Amino acid sequence: MSKPSALTILGLVTTCAPLFWAQSPQAPDLPPGEMQAKARTACLECHEARIILQQRLNKAAWTREVDKMIKWGALVGPKDRDPLIDYFSVNFPPEKAPEPAVRVKKKQ
Repeated sequence: MSKPSALTILGLVTTCAPLFWAQSPQAPDLPPGEMQAKARTACLECHEARIILQQRLNKAAWTREVDKMIKWGALVGPKDRDPLIDYFSVNFPPEKAPEPAVRVKKKQ
């Protein structure tokens, strides 16, 4: 049996990859805002956005969470700390219902 050529493999990859990506659920994103980019770089290094999207905390609780994550190594400078807490407090308050979880059907 002969080995497949590089051209054959490349053809399979370029044909199948878009089909795979089209079937994968798109990862949720953080809401737009001035601190969205900072939240992505500081938080999504270790967490998926889903973890944040499911949280519903008041400002005091967000303050504790952000301070805890900073102690654990999140890269949030002093000038970004309060605006980041405000971003989370406004977008993920206790009175706002959490985003529904995206479930992926298992193939049988």
